[in-house]
Amino acid sequence: MERFSVFVTTSVFCLLLLMSQPASSEDDSKALLALKSSIDVLNKLPWRGGSDVCTWLGVKDCFNGRVRKLVLESSNLTGALESKILNRLDQLRVLSFKGNSLSGQIPDLSALVNLKSIYLNDNNFSGKFPASVSLLHRVKVIVLSGNRISGDIPPSVLKLRRLYILYLQDNLFTGPIPGFNQTGLRYLNVSNNQLSGEIPVTPALIRFNASSFSGNPGLCGEQIHRTCNLLPPPPSISPSYPMKQPGGNTTSSNRTKLIKIIGGSVGGVVLVLICLLLLLLANRRNRRKRVGSGSRTKCGDVAEEGEDHAIAIVEGGDGRGGNNEGKQGGFAWESEGLGKLVFCGTGDREMSYGLEDLLKASAETLGRGIMGSTYKAVMESGFIVTVKRLKDARYPGLDEFRAHIEILGRLRHPNLVPLRAYFQAKEERLLVYDYFPNGSLFSLIHGSKTSGGGKPLHWTSCLKIAEDLATGMLYIHQNPGLTHGNLKSSNVLLGSDFESCLTDYGLTMFLNPDSLEETSATSLFYRAPECRSFHRSQTQPADVYSFGVLILELLTGKTPFQDLVQAHGSDIPKWVRSVREEETESGDDPSSGNEASEEKLQALLNIAMACVSLVPENRPTMKEVLKMIRDARGEAHVSSNSSDHSPGRWSDTVQGFPREEHLSI
Repeated sequence: MERFSVFVTTSVFCLLLLMSQPASSEDDSKALLALKSSIDVLNKLPWRGGSDVCTWLGVKDCFNGRVRKLVLESSNLTGALESKILNRLDQLRVLSFKGNSLSGQIPDLSALVNLKSIYLNDNNFSGKFPASVSLLHRVKVIVLSGNRISGDIPPSVLKLRRLYILYLQDNLFTGPIPGFNQTGLRYLNVSNNQLSGEIPVTPALIRFNASSFSGNPGLCGEQIHRTCNLLPPPPSISPSYPMKQPGGNTTSSNRTKLIKIIGGSVGGVVLVLICLLLLLLANRRNRRKRVGSGSRTKCGDVAEEGEDHAIAIVEGGDGRGGNNEGKQGGFAWESEGLGKLVFCGTGDREMSYGLEDLLKASAETLGRGIMGSTYKAVMESGFIVTVKRLKDARYPGLDEFRAHIEILGRLRHPNLVPLRAYFQAKEERLLVYDYFPNGSLFSLIHGSKTSGGGKPLHWTSCLKIAEDLATGMLYIHQNPGLTHGNLKSSNVLLGSDFESCLTDYGLTMFLNPDSLEETSATSLFYRAPECRSFHRSQTQPADVYSFGVLILELLTGKTPFQDLVQAHGSDIPKWVRSVREEETESGDDPSSGNEASEEKLQALLNIAMACVSLVPENRPTMKEVLKMIRDARGEAHVSSNSSDHSPGRWSDTVQGFPREEHLSI
């Protein structure tokens, strides 16, 4: 009887739980049709009930009838958004209504817990900043510019730890700017509002210059070079009531004083100019001196393009390859003129550092490779960038280098390390990137070991990382003629949320074909057999091969210390399983022991095997690869109803691997 009572209680509980859950088979068609009826007065959206919702206009990503990306831009939509309709689309990752005529207050979006990107710019929204947005902890992109939103920017936005883009320009915001402290914040614009007070000096805000804050007369602070006056200005004396001098003529006395003031001011200005001239001459004389290796070196002068100059990288250690990693040093140039640091993208011109700041930065060697040396440059303000010095500076020519770098500099995607600026002269090529303090994917997989000592990651981590990499690779391949060309785990850096970001992309064209330097064996085995020679031009199918090798590295924890295809051939799946079984026996593989895990691992292994086909024509495109990964990962979410958190070996250090959404698709 007691067992029967427990059984009944459990059954009732499960029944109530099932009744409380929305039917998984129901798609989002009803919610979208309700949305259409409320804002599509002109009937611009050709949505019809009974058809596959995943094929509807504006639905950019969809799984089992649940919409993940809804992009309805410049569609002549009017009226107000209703939260009770939008909140039914609870699988949304990206929501974009930009360029319409929507009005009223931005509705409560707190039920859209998966939302990552919000584009509501260039509408007629009014009211206050939507407080519900601060509750969406996965949000990375908020674009509300070009509306009539008023009130304060709430301090609650500081809770959005993953914030990457915040555009609030051209609104009616008032009050102070919150002290943004999100290290991942890369794009900020609050210009043309009615903000006031001092701009906080935080690591997140110090990187932005005046263009991010212009059009707010009440703002002051270091970023806009406007001093904040703590005390009110002293009252001025009206010229209509001159002070009367005893025993003398007031007008004559004032004239004499005015002449003395003008004369003193002119003399002071001349004296200051003379001092500045002497200082400039002394500074030029010092610049011609070589920086001594016995002192802490600073970045010196950079020559104008085409001007003869010499460069010395002064480092600690013995100067023999990787032995110098972590040693302090600096850059030192000898030159007569000052060169120019060229910023790449429009958003990069908002960066608050310039050439002088970079020249004063101290340098630390991060590593060396066939492409050149990489340095961590710490500026006096505390801002950090990564500087890459390319080898064989005379190849290619100046014009060819500039043209290609400007193409790379326009690439912006959450899964790419952005190229911020570059410098070139007759004998020098320098590239400036964001600094990523969380290290590389190689370090995540292998720890401090240099080869063959890693352990497999949990399958959820493997799928997450694979999707990040495929998304970034597809973005590169969508640009005609572009390839990564040097994909490997050490060229994947981990962002602020431990998202995987590609670096060193598009640089293989700068390798001198006449160079005699050999690449390392490890790097060689990432490359497709038809492109093992760096003299061969890289192709997109070759990138796909490298991607497949990298997936095998994720699955096994082994670097490609040998040619996997030649060594294991058709037995690669057997080899991968044997490696993971070894970890299972030792109790270290957290993804063993259930059928769902085996299915997901097999799906990812099948993708890797397709990528490493010896015949380039048989390899899938990156678009096809990304779709296969997303299908596998989508099924994983449905089957396990899990979050993006990784319960594997790295979960103590990496609390989550949030999936990035493509910002432009």
